Amino acid sequence: MKQENHYQAIVLGAGPAGLTAGIYLSRSRIKTLILDTGTPGGQMVLTHEIANYPGVENMSGYQLASVMKRQAAAFGCKIKSNVSLENISLDAGVKKVKLQDGTEFTSDVVILAPRGRSRTLNVPSENKFKGHGISYCATCDGDFFTGKEIVVVGGGNSALEEAVSLTKYASKVTIVHQFDHFQAFDYAVEEARNHPKINFIMESTITGFFGNEKLDYVEIKNLKNNTITQFTTDGVFVFIGYVANTEYFKDKIALNQWGEIIVNVDMATNIEGVYAAGDAISKKIRQVTTAVAEGTIAALSASSYLHTIKSKKENLAFA
Repeated sequence: MKQENHYQAIVLGAGPAGLTAGIYLSRSRIKTLILDTGTPGGQMVLTHEIANYPGVENMSGYQLASVMKRQAAAFGCKIKSNVSLENISLDAGVKKVKLQDGTEFTSDVVILAPRGRSRTLNVPSENKFKGHGISYCATCDGDFFTGKEIVVVGGGNSALEEAVSLTKYASKVTIVHQFDHFQAFDYAVEEARNHPKINFIMESTITGFFGNEKLDYVEIKNLKNNTITQFTTDGVFVFIGYVANTEYFKDKIALNQWGEIIVNVDMATNIEGVYAAGDAISKKIRQVTTAVAEGTIAALSASSYLHTIKSKKENLAFA
């Protein structure tokens, strides 16, 4: 193993949690590598507007991610994006991460921050219309629906906030939600309900997507009386939460029944020297601010662990 490929800490994932961990670790003069299978920033870069991040009045998710990346790099953190993982060894002792191109990295600690991915409706023909009428990212695709009528699926903060942001492009937005109430914060519900371009179909769900080369209409099922109606639309945006990207860690680390990584208050997992943070851990609230806090705790806990094992080695050397 080449010495330059050994790091004191490896962070898997470059979302807000992973980038924050990289900032804190590298600023503490800990040799740190961040590996990400996609683009740094994760789901944050898909957010059109972040207006509730303390100290930042208004900024896009992409801008905030870019700032975090620059901060981490400025402190000496090395960031490698769009990598393909082949194997990970998280056993006690030296951790190993091997990429599909054959490159292998080792470290004394690992912070898992693999984020999550958009949850799908799991409806027949959903895959057929992905990118052809169905989207999971308002920032990415909103402009394509300028002057058109669209549907937003979901009832949480993301769904309502993105529905409002999509009114800048769409002529009409219809929110379809399975319950008779929303799970979003009051301000988000009020803003959506008071918007003249937004309508609501409650206690309902989409059961089918139809069209030829592009989406023409959907079938909406009323969950109270089971009636199904055809609803003409130019596009559907789905915001019903995220699934933890932890399939790769199955049988390698303790996960709950939803596939989320189990951690304690120090963000430590069941394996010594392995910590986790961000949307892939077991928790209730998923916000950029909570991910940043968890990345901070994981980095400080990892730093403390590194100091402990260093002290043990020094004591053994003088014994």
